[in-house]
Amino acid sequence: MGAATETFYSVIRRQGITRRSFHKFCSLTATSLGLGALAASRIANALELKPRVPVIWMHGLECTCCSESFIRSAHPLVKDAVLSMISLDYDDTIMAAAGHQAEAILEETRAKHKGQYILAVEGNPPLNEGGMFCIDGGKPFVEKLKMMAEDAMAIIAWGACASWGCVQAAKPNPTQATPIDKVITNKPIIKVPGCPPIAEVMTGVVTFITTFGKLPELDRQGRPKMFYSQRIHDKCYRRPHFDAGQFVEEWDDEAARKGYCLYKMGCKGPTTYNACSTVRWNGGVSFPIQSGHGCIGCSEDGFWDKGSFYDRLTNIKQFGIEKNADQIGMAAAGAVGAAVAAHAAVTAAKRLANKRDDANQDH
Repeated sequence: MGAATETFYSVIRRQGITRRSFHKFCSLTATSLGLGALAASRIANALELKPRVPVIWMHGLECTCCSESFIRSAHPLVKDAVLSMISLDYDDTIMAAAGHQAEAILEETRAKHKGQYILAVEGNPPLNEGGMFCIDGGKPFVEKLKMMAEDAMAIIAWGACASWGCVQAAKPNPTQATPIDKVITNKPIIKVPGCPPIAEVMTGVVTFITTFGKLPELDRQGRPKMFYSQRIHDKCYRRPHFDAGQFVEEWDDEAARKGYCLYKMGCKGPTTYNACSTVRWNGGVSFPIQSGHGCIGCSEDGFWDKGSFYDRLTNIKQFGIEKNADQIGMAAAGAVGAAVAAHAAVTAAKRLANKRDDANQDH
């Protein structure tokens, strides 16, 4: 049986994994994807019966941080994703083959798995001077990208580089580094932005496609809704401090030590869509805001060109409950006092009018 035609289950059984452990893995994977309890059985069924999906992983202009993140996935473990769930046929960063032997794999995959393989792209193609700023295997990367995209089932744009352009496309962008969707326009593209994306978000996208044989539901920008439908601000554990008007004013001030909101220090959480505050990093241990640094908005388009990471976004109005409690109390007391005074004046006027009426009747 060919490597690409084996199922995930047949591979792990050969490795000595028990069926009990297999179902535990499926349950953890369903949970990490935010799916219901019934999804675990669907995942198990898919991994038992469906052949592993061939994946071609290509690198353009990038720093390899997406790969570095991917290999640190905990749910599922990257070894399970790469060695069992998918058939990673080509990745010039981690593959043993090199040179002509490696390039031959691309042609073989196109021929054997036409319309069935996933093209995962890390980085982006520079278009200036015919793409000569990124040469891969003796050819401009943009040429190889177009060639492999032609017969792919779908394309995954890993990270901010492939999704938006990232630092390579920051002004003045001398190489004309360009996002994948501006070059490939006739194939479905899943954008998984971030610099880098969260490891479990990356493996989660791969797991979903492997399990259900389709792309996850995407938002209008092409991002998986399961991970990019909410702002970091919406689920941030410091959100109550924002609503209360409690902010860090200077690094390492008393408010910082108390864990107050980092909005005034430039945190971009209110405008950044990602799963950092829910999935978190390093196996769910932490994320930048929890470590005391504001979000820099790395999963948003053009974040390098939007000013300093430490500039406040704008004047967002918060509730300011604790901060303004005394003022609210004083205003309320003033309002009550004014109401009491007005009521007393009206009562006195009525009494005076009644006395005058009584006096007139006596006369």
